[in-house]
Amino acid sequence: MNDLSASEQRELQGRLEKKQMKEFMTMYSKLVQRCFDDCVGDFTTKTLPSKEEGCVMRCVDKFQKASERISMRFQEQNAAMMQSGQIPGR
Repeated sequence: MNDLSASEQRELQGRLEKKQMKEFMTMYSKLVQRCFDDCVGDFTTKTLPSKEEGCVMRCVDKFQKASERISMRFQEQNAAMMQSGQIPGR
């Protein structure tokens, strides 16, 4: 990235930010769909019954904890690769 001009770096940064936002929105959409499909079954009321609300909360919590764990493992693997000199993409 050091070989790029300032404007090219800004453009690349903008593209990366857009890609990250798109990936986040895709992940969020999948989470909403998954938890809705797994937890919501009663369409006779405007609000979630406590059973469904609890299910949704557990579903989101489980997804969040799994995402955090995956992120931690990725960071650990990346650090190990950096230490051993195995830099991805080179």
